[in-house]
Amino acid sequence: MRRRTVLATALLSAVVAPGRAQAATPGPSVTRTGTTTLDSQAIYFVSYDGLVNNNSFQKNGLLTYQGYQYAAWYTSTRNAVVARRKLGASTWSTVTLSHQLKTDDSHNVISLGVSKVDGRLHLNMDSHSDGYFYVKSVAGLMDNPGTTAWTSSVFGAIQTSLDGLALTSQFTYPQFISTPEGKLQLSYRVGISGNGRNALAEYDGSSWKALGEWTSSTGTYTSSHGSSTTRNMYLHGIDYDAGGRLHSFFTWREQNAAVMCSSGGITNHDTGYVYSTDRGRTWRNDAGALVATTGTSDTVAVTDAGLVVDPLNPDHSLMNQESQSTDSAGLPHAIISYVPGRFGQCTTDYVADRTANGRAFHVRKSSSGTWQKTEIPVPLNSSQRTKLVLDRYDNAYAVFPYGRIAGASKSSGYSDWTLLYDGSGLNAFGEVVIDEMRVKADNTLSFMYQEKSSGTTPSALHVVDFALPS
Repeated sequence: MRRRTVLATALLSAVVAPGRAQAATPGPSVTRTGTTTLDSQAIYFVSYDGLVNNNSFQKNGLLTYQGYQYAAWYTSTRNAVVARRKLGASTWSTVTLSHQLKTDDSHNVISLGVSKVDGRLHLNMDSHSDGYFYVKSVAGLMDNPGTTAWTSSVFGAIQTSLDGLALTSQFTYPQFISTPEGKLQLSYRVGISGNGRNALAEYDGSSWKALGEWTSSTGTYTSSHGSSTTRNMYLHGIDYDAGGRLHSFFTWREQNAAVMCSSGGITNHDTGYVYSTDRGRTWRNDAGALVATTGTSDTVAVTDAGLVVDPLNPDHSLMNQESQSTDSAGLPHAIISYVPGRFGQCTTDYVADRTANGRAFHVRKSSSGTWQKTEIPVPLNSSQRTKLVLDRYDNAYAVFPYGRIAGASKSSGYSDWTLLYDGSGLNAFGEVVIDEMRVKADNTLSFMYQEKSSGTTPSALHVVDFALPS
């Protein structure tokens, strides 16, 4: 096994009392500690420039809870598989579910969630603006993994509702989030690309409840080229911080291509931000002004003031659904990517232009309340998404397509972004799926990736682990 350790240069020393120094705070570093194989023959097809097993907007395709790690994917038989291993183990135990992937669409991902209130594992899968499939485990499975057999008997029947709650016939982008009280929420889109709304449902340990929609698809957006009256908000994520505030960065996608300089681009524009202090019931802009009440006609709209924290017109192939996180102080951070203006003011081929000239940027709110933005000096060499991770010292890591990792130190004000790992030996297709919960559990950056293949030839699916600064 190849091991590689690279340390960032910036270290911060602090003095806690005269003549008595505190140990230096480490900068970002990654040490590859191991790779395991989930499936040597996972399903492989490329659609919408992505893979169904490794679309980085999954939340979560890979997660850690109570000393065990869980993963879900589709194997070459098209069956959905869910697996677990004890942290540090080299092999996984698998359960093959009866559900089979219905179409070759990379949107139809599997997302996992844990309802801490009753210890169940939940899966939502196989949907793109149509019906979804849902299954949950027996109660207590996640709380007692060492004494509960990992067999199909611990999972219930495959459903096309949430225990009878239908939600919508146009469902996409399931993202599970645990509330501070241990309830489980499900974020999803109602409608279609360019004409959709975000909504929430909530599970309290006994039943699911629809909280309703909280974003709007209507209103007029006008660029220098034309106007659009319909759109959808794409979330970079939806996450609770340690204090219980719910954060979400987003981009808008317009339905009318007239807002672009070229039909070969993409209608995404602007990076926005909202937050909720009442578990997603109401939403506020960065200044604290109320902009929406979930489940009512007052929803977040493109015409609302104070939403945009980084303005950008639709001519730069801005990526949707990239990545976000919050630091130990509850401050929000995001990764966005697009083709900077120094390469021209009009992208004409979304994939080709992003691959040739795309760059990722770290956007964050500082402790003084201002928004800061830093270009990460690592070419994308891909049209795909980059993931963001913060370690226990609030150092930042960008996990690029192909499994490359760059890092920046908090002590530098995130100005010292450096490539830490070049992806050597992974042969990764592109986007990776991060285990967000494991970083907090045992200080490990763990992600799922699939090897490159051709056509529809199945390929190996792996999880690779990197130790972060202790």
